[in-house]
Amino acid sequence: MVQPAFTDPQPLRNHARGTYNPQTQVCASCGVRQFALFGALDEAALAQIHYRIADITLEPGQTLYAAQDSGNAVFTVRSGVLRLERSSEAGERRILRLAGRTDLLGLEAILHQTYAADAVACTEVHVCRIPRALIDELSAEHVEITRDLMKRWQRALDDADEWLTELARGPARHRMLRLLLKLSEFGDENGCIWMPTRQEMGAMLDMTFETASRLVSALRREGVLHAVDARQARLDMDALMRVLKEDSASR
Repeated sequence: MVQPAFTDPQPLRNHARGTYNPQTQVCASCGVRQFALFGALDEAALAQIHYRIADITLEPGQTLYAAQDSGNAVFTVRSGVLRLERSSEAGERRILRLAGRTDLLGLEAILHQTYAADAVACTEVHVCRIPRALIDELSAEHVEITRDLMKRWQRALDDADEWLTELARGPARHRMLRLLLKLSEFGDENGCIWMPTRQEMGAMLDMTFETASRLVSALRREGVLHAVDARQARLDMDALMRVLKEDSASR
């Protein structure tokens, strides 16, 4: 497993003794803070916990945590896309779902369980590592954090259910169209999306490399997808919604 680069926790602890803490600036300028786990806390409460949160940067392909690792922290995604995946005893890989900006990963750690899947960066990713002990302490003092955790757990369950019902069943073309719609949720303001490899599409959609290649080529001809580079594409949402409507009508 490739270890992520993260802020050294020792300098962060020095903040408690009054020295400069770089994480304070990270939290203060965070673009997702109002949507993050501690968004309900006021400035004074946030100032007391900055030194316990680590800022982590991952390059594509790096692993944030692995299945069966001891779960001692959760992670808020500030930017980028990660995939949650498992491998069978036979070595077959299956991508369970994707996670992106504002998602909270590793929730099983709150129950003192091991992580249920590998969390791997698809793009450059920035996350904040939040120790389980900190969540336990704050949950006892702030009931709204416990309520927010329950909402995020339900959101993760809903995402898993959607993945199973929309992306793992039905005709191959329908699954591919639904995947592109899901990827649009992680796209930028110009309509650019992270483009999985054909092998990754197969692991997401339970289809062969050849089927994934054929479907992507067809959607390019139809003007739904426009290649930007090897790992990015521009998605025409109007064309995608039109094709999805036609696909649903023909089923």
